[in-house]
Parts: sequence; C-alpha cells; structure tokens
Amino acid sequence: MQADPAPPSAPVRATARFMRAHPAHWIALGFGSGLSPVAPGTAGTLWAWLAWALLSQGVDSTALGVVIAVSTLVGWWACTVTARHLNTLDPSNIVWDEVVAFWLVLWIIAPAGWLEQTVAFALFRLFDAVKRGPVGWADRTFHGFGPRGGFGILADDFVAAFLTLLVMAAGKALL
Repeated sequence: MQADPAPPSAPVRATARFMRAHPAHWIALGFGSGLSPVAPGTAGTLWAWLAWALLSQGVDSTALGVVIAVSTLVGWWACTVTARHLNTLDPSNIVWDEVVAFWLVLWIIAPAGWLEQTVAFALFRLFDAVKRGPVGWADRTFHGFGPRGGFGILADDFVAAFLTLLVMAAGKALL
C-alpha cells in the first residue's frame, strides 16, 4: 500500500476566498459554517441541525438515509481535498464530519422533539470536543493525508455519534 502524500509545509488559512476556490471546500467547510472564528465544530453542528430541520420536511426516512450515505461519501472526498489544500491533517474549519455524523444521530432518533434533539446536540458536541476513549482512539488512528486522512476526519465524529446514541438509548431504558 502506498503511503499518503505529504503536504507542503506551511498551513493555509481557511477564508471565504479559500472556500470559493474549489467545490470540495464549500462542502468540507459546511457551506461557510466552518469559517466561524469561535467553535467552528459547534457552528457546523448547528448548521447541520438547521439544514436537517429543512431537509427532513416531507422526506421519508429511506431518502434521508440515502442523503446521509451519499453525503458521507462526498464528504470523504471533500474533506480529503480540503485538508490537503489547507496543509493540515484535521483542520478545525472542516466541519462536514460534524454535519453528516449529527445528521445520522437525528435520523436515528427521529421522530424526536426539540428537547431530545437538544440533548443529542449537547452529547454529540461533548463527545466530539473532549475526544476521550473511542473518539480519541479514532481521531489518533486514522490521521494522514490522502483518502486515509479524509476517512480519519469523518471517523471520530461517527464514533461520537455512536456514543451519543448509546447514551440516549441507555437514558431511555432507565426512564
């Protein structure tokens, strides 16, 4: 297996101009939500929540599952390209990983009210930000450039989504 190509040494700053330079950047930067100067991962997750509220109106569960699957594959490509162009393994401005992972959570807990969605949001952000246990393992294990790096950007967020769903299921079982 060939090693991932190394990027040039100087990191590039994500800006609106950078985002407009390539279609992959638009996607990976969450259509601008990743450009937030404060907590871009949280901004990307909030954007995902709003987009889901609009996207899920009148669309059946199977179609939403297909959207998540396709968005994951397109996101893998977009995150791979954008990380390479930013010369950074897992730039905080790349938020598509938060988007598709949180969409997965919302899809699985549906139909859920605002309170349950808010709890899911808080748990997901906690697991993603703290990166303890399996989330940290996934974050460390799959770093790199090229396709492995794009997968690694997504992997830890999907683990955070799984843990979110696990805690929510346990909470429901105890109630």
